[in-house]
Amino acid sequence: MNIRGLAILALFLPALAGAASREQSDLAQVQAAKPDVEHGAELFEHCVRCHGADGGGTTNGSVPRIAGQYFDVLARQIIQFRNGKHWDMRMEGIATSHDILPRAQDIADVAGYVSSLSSDGRRGVGTGDYVERGQAIYASGCASCHGANGEGDERLEVPRLAGQHAGYLARQIYDAVDNRRPALSASHRKRLVPLTFEEVLGLTDYLSRIGWTPASD
Repeated sequence: MNIRGLAILALFLPALAGAASREQSDLAQVQAAKPDVEHGAELFEHCVRCHGADGGGTTNGSVPRIAGQYFDVLARQIIQFRNGKHWDMRMEGIATSHDILPRAQDIADVAGYVSSLSSDGRRGVGTGDYVERGQAIYASGCASCHGANGEGDERLEVPRLAGQHAGYLARQIYDAVDNRRPALSASHRKRLVPLTFEEVLGLTDYLSRIGWTPASD
């Protein structure tokens, strides 16, 4: 990097550090709050139009399943939408609304409610053509962090991927590859960039099917 590039970077570093500090401060306030699940259910009425009453999202992947996701993961996602670290116009509008989520307590309440919802329900899966290939990719490149069965890790704020809609997972992978998920670590992008289209289909299809009983859909 040349001198000019370093100078430009130096101008942005304080802002980046401030944003990271603000995000951590916001999250700490949410984590310190005791969730009021009944109030969270009331707040969730603002989310039903997109996520559905059961928090199951849409099987085509345009809206993710959030039901049963870990509290800290949900809280951080809301805060990242609020701070411009995760991009979606719909969610940014909700997260930044002073009428819907004005306080850290409100974020804690809705995250507490959503995390209590059952993670069962309809899910969008792929064609099944590349599932075995996707399983092998997951085992070698993802399981060490996300768990052998895509269960994630609540303590480390690693999200549960098992049962998520394949279409949504694929969109998140390509957003990461195209640098549209600024909050994701560089190690995520490094693992995802080499994947072929078929490998992305296989990986997301495999994850969407974990714990799925077709007869129940």
